[in-house]
Amino acid sequence: MAGSRDGGTIKTLDSLYEFEREPVSEEKLQPGKHFAGVFAGEHVAGTEFVIGALFVQWGAGAYDIFVGLLLGNLMAVLTWTLVCAPIAVQTRLTLYWYLRKIAGPVTTAIYNILSAVLFCILAGCMITVSASAVRIPFGIEEQTGWFPTDIRFVLVVIGVGAVVVTLAILGFKKLAQFAEVCSPWMFLMFIAGAVAMLPGLADKILQGQMGSSQDFWTLANTSIWTGTAPEGNPQITFWQVAAFAWICNLAMHGGLSDMALLRYAKKTSYGLYSAFGMFLGHYLAWICAGIMGAAAGYIALEGIGNDAGGVAFKALGVTGIIAVVIAGWTTSNPTLYRAGLAFQAVTPGWPRWLVTLVAGAATTAIACSPFVFTKLLDFVGYYGLLLMPVGAIVFAEHWLFPKLGLTQFWVSRRKLLFSWPALLSWGIAILVALFIQKDSPLGYLLMRLHMETLANAVYQLGILHLFFLFVPIWLLTTVLYIVFASMAGAREKFADEAEDEAFGRTGTRADESETEIEMPKWAQVPKKIDFVLWICAIVAVLSLVMCVVLPVWVYTTGGGQYEQNFAMFKKILIWPSLIYFVTGTIWAVKRNKARPQ
Repeated sequence: MAGSRDGGTIKTLDSLYEFEREPVSEEKLQPGKHFAGVFAGEHVAGTEFVIGALFVQWGAGAYDIFVGLLLGNLMAVLTWTLVCAPIAVQTRLTLYWYLRKIAGPVTTAIYNILSAVLFCILAGCMITVSASAVRIPFGIEEQTGWFPTDIRFVLVVIGVGAVVVTLAILGFKKLAQFAEVCSPWMFLMFIAGAVAMLPGLADKILQGQMGSSQDFWTLANTSIWTGTAPEGNPQITFWQVAAFAWICNLAMHGGLSDMALLRYAKKTSYGLYSAFGMFLGHYLAWICAGIMGAAAGYIALEGIGNDAGGVAFKALGVTGIIAVVIAGWTTSNPTLYRAGLAFQAVTPGWPRWLVTLVAGAATTAIACSPFVFTKLLDFVGYYGLLLMPVGAIVFAEHWLFPKLGLTQFWVSRRKLLFSWPALLSWGIAILVALFIQKDSPLGYLLMRLHMETLANAVYQLGILHLFFLFVPIWLLTTVLYIVFASMAGAREKFADEAEDEAFGRTGTRADESETEIEMPKWAQVPKKIDFVLWICAIVAVLSLVMCVVLPVWVYTTGGGQYEQNFAMFKKILIWPSLIYFVTGTIWAVKRNKARPQ
């Protein structure tokens, strides 16, 4: 059997979830501009400083970056649009509740716990990134090894972590609203840093200011993305760059986690709005971060290194420190908040604040070790790989079961606690991935256990890079689940099989208390707009314009005046930034109050 039929236990497990259990109703659907704002805001984060610099350190070529990232991000957008969005729109359910109908509450609880642990690691990475900036005023040396080398850095991490955890406990809604104010400014900071640093890099390499696109391409190939990795670092190829861009958010699109967002979409084509996140964040921001990371190696600034905080400080001065702190903060807070919610599945009776506090303590402990961001590319690959098979299982049951004559939601119809076909397919897929991965951590573990023969066998089997495992593991999981489910009872027919009401297939039924996802503040139209709101809006926009004008001024004046202008740029940039945050926050708050309830 696939599990116990104890209905009372199922009710107890169900009570541990806070996810909405009903399809979204028609009147709750959101316009496209909502998704453009959400995707753009979520994918311009502190990790972009790290990832962009890592491509430089891994020896990617300029063609690999510009074309490889273009291809990979396009594939990610298509996966959101063709895989995730259709299931979300048809079911109008979150992945968590739809998975419960497909594989039972125990399977969903296991998925929740794994997701929460990975969320904690990701939030820890964000705290470490923020700490890499906060350390600068205290004169703490850069931390880029596996473990911290300065106790003061640990104290900084604990301080930053305490702030993040406290804010996550006090209220996520206000933090999310402020994050929406931060997003356009954060994106401009990436562009400003890259534009302002290019003349200094050109002067060192080309012995003069760039005069054409060919000069930029020469500079890119000779001093930024050189195609040669430093000694001791792995070499990354075109296809690895493209594959990483595709799988960077694998858990969200291929793993279907973004069903929670896209269930509010009016139509499946809204998955295309993910392009705002992929091409503004993961394309332009990574390229700009790479330019800043490379240029930081040529601009002498004693005592500051090339970690995220050091690079941002070299490019933007004090504003760069603020940028890295805010970028890490706006990502770590909602990530930690989600981790706390997920952990509630195994902590019945615990209030959210206590669960978040415990999760935050663990996250802060993880953040004390710099390896959480120096190994970020590998972590992102494993993060997506571990959760992606669940997306394949849901995809198979949603799309393929009807075509194969199998019964959808057979686990729920039989009132089973868990689905062994789902768990076994998931487990086998991950195990196979570990065996066929090149330089697999499984081989390393076996070697440390002095099982050299087995370890060598694993290394010999390894033929695929971590970034290339997505497609074969997705297909393997799909096939395994179909076979195992057919053996376990999916061929059984039920009297109520044609009735979809209990399983959320129409996407038209929802409880009147359904919680609406709040639209971005810039997309909300109040009935009345007062004078102060308009003034703040105009000043905020002008402040952002100034954040663009200043780096362009540095770029165009170049030459012998560059060093002086660049230093002045870093001193001045803080003022339009502060003005923007003051006026932008006032505008967002007043607009929220004026919004029709």
